[in-house]
Amino acid sequence: MSLVAVVKTSPEEVVESYAKCMELASFEKVVDKRHRCVIKINLSWSLFFPACSTPPWQLDAVLGFMRKKGYKDVVAVENQTVVTHPWKGAYLNKWLPVLEKHSVEYVPLTNVEWVPYKPKHELLAMHEIFGDRILVPKMFMNTNMVHLPTMKTHGHTITTGAMKNAFGGLIPKYRHHAHLKIHEVLVDLLIIQKEIHKSVFAVMDGCVCGNGAGPRTMEPYYGNLVLASEDQVAIDALAAHIIGFDPFKIPYIKMAHELGLGNADVEQIDIVGMDKRDVLKLNFGFEVKKSPVIAWDQRLRKGTYRIKWLHNLLFHSPIFKLFIMASEVYHDRIWYPIIGKRRIKEFLKTEWGKLFQQYPYGSYPSYDEVRDWDPY
Repeated sequence: MSLVAVVKTSPEEVVESYAKCMELASFEKVVDKRHRCVIKINLSWSLFFPACSTPPWQLDAVLGFMRKKGYKDVVAVENQTVVTHPWKGAYLNKWLPVLEKHSVEYVPLTNVEWVPYKPKHELLAMHEIFGDRILVPKMFMNTNMVHLPTMKTHGHTITTGAMKNAFGGLIPKYRHHAHLKIHEVLVDLLIIQKEIHKSVFAVMDGCVCGNGAGPRTMEPYYGNLVLASEDQVAIDALAAHIIGFDPFKIPYIKMAHELGLGNADVEQIDIVGMDKRDVLKLNFGFEVKKSPVIAWDQRLRKGTYRIKWLHNLLFHSPIFKLFIMASEVYHDRIWYPIIGKRRIKEFLKTEWGKLFQQYPYGSYPSYDEVRDWDPY
């Protein structure tokens, strides 16, 4: 039976709650100290917005626990997308002083070596979308992978969590091509993870959750929970249940369960840390919405997919830069100043907001410009 640890927490005890949750989920038994540990941080927006990306207390607590338990070879990574920047995001989300505190190197994946990978098991969609150009970071091979997702909704995938966090680590910068069959791709990525990693573990922040048009333009919700598990399907299924969704109505979770990649039946999950009956009664009542950017992305991709010349013109030519520009204008220059900053102001008045303010930004990082490459 799959095991998921769920711990109720508060800003005053969150670091201790993370340690308890990881202990209950048997972190040390799953994640072997003899092998390098890759910490996959979650960056959904270079700008800070509550629940959008890994909060500093999550990174602080997980790294503190690992160092205390004797994990020495630890590296933190995040990738770049057409709308996020790994260094700017690390600064604005206050990761850099936390990483320095625990002596952990931060490595943007855009600049590492990516190597061709031939999966040992049959995939659902990646060959159709990317052909034989399936690449993985060379540094990922034979490592432990520790995911740090947040509990939130997503316009493309309904919910996002542990399985979706791999999307930012195993596909290069231009991974938006995978949106066409995103649910199948997330299952493919879990298959690949099981092949290349010594172990895969997730520690999810449900302290501040995101409801609505995720993964960015959301309404913060204070769930006061921490989750941990080695079963990526089970932790995503339980998180989906908690925020108000039937896991079996979320395609990527259902498909992964049916393929035996994990357990999505919350009744059959071994829940520790809280009484199982209390956990299964939780329902945050979230509703998934789509931002205009995601809505139009889906319409155009699916509507033109069988018209190859038009699809390639829109998504594989310089015209696509207009879509990137439109996304930046909507998210960064319209929604964030008008709506986002107001919600952040309200967040900063809460106890979780006060905790966020206790973490420093540190100095703005100096870095080599990230590599702009598109293998697709």
